[in-house]
Amino acid sequence: MKNIKQNHDVRLARFGKPRLLILGCGDVGLRLLPLLKPYFRIFAVTSQPARCAELRAAGAVPLVADLDQPATLARLARLANIVVHLAPPQSAGEKDRRTRNLAAILPERTTLVYISTTGVYGDCGGALIDETRLLSPHNARAKRRVDAEQVLRHWARRRGGNLAILRVPGIYAPDRLPLERLQKATPALLAADDVYTNHIHADDLARIIVAAIFRASPLRIYHASDDSQLKMADYFDLVAQAFALPPPPRLPRAELAQQVSPMLLSFMSESRRLQNLRIKSELGVRLRYPDVQTALPVMAAGLATSQE
Repeated sequence: MKNIKQNHDVRLARFGKPRLLILGCGDVGLRLLPLLKPYFRIFAVTSQPARCAELRAAGAVPLVADLDQPATLARLARLANIVVHLAPPQSAGEKDRRTRNLAAILPERTTLVYISTTGVYGDCGGALIDETRLLSPHNARAKRRVDAEQVLRHWARRRGGNLAILRVPGIYAPDRLPLERLQKATPALLAADDVYTNHIHADDLARIIVAAIFRASPLRIYHASDDSQLKMADYFDLVAQAFALPPPPRLPRAELAQQVSPMLLSFMSESRRLQNLRIKSELGVRLRYPDVQTALPVMAAGLATSQE
């Protein structure tokens, strides 16, 4: 990525910073801003006027618009030729109306990085899969993501867009760990019933997005995942150990299904392991936190220091 950034610096000196638009500038978006500010003038869309001051302080130009209200999106058309789409779909239905509204105003030849989910694969029975795996979404939440991917692929082919899709597993960070779940002793599955789960640190995800902006091939899909090969309950055990909490009780699936929400049970019903060679070989990503085992002691130490 060094040579690409050097060439980009030369263009900046001649023409000024190009514009970049972020939709859904939450936690990951805020982590992106310091990585992108040296290269772009950044516009961040929010539907909440109260967030404008926060986004401005973080280095973005805030824009109030709502992906659920197409009339508010007209000002975004042709504003920037690089777009990072972090906004989730609406919470109901099998179509992602928000992404459909966005695609309707995207100009030709836009570079777009879309943050999707690995839930599009459904249950893979614990198999190790790459990005060519056939999609088999098992719930409306995942079907909305498949719809968004299809809509954006159609837009990219029709309008000459440079689309990269990042399929993202569970995102973790110091403030995105299952500590409350552990404190409440929410049960996990017995080893015989447990599922493989996949992870990415929020900081590494932000760095993968930057790499995709500069390096992704058109219409390419990437697994934005680390190297962890963990079952879900083992992940909870590692978090509990790092933060000196009791490990969760383990129950057989039939018994656990009576104690957790349907949404939580859906996450505990899909098992897959992700191959992540593309982000390394094609995007040149070197993970700061290659696996959960590496990251947790660092985060626990950081929390202990902040509390002193």
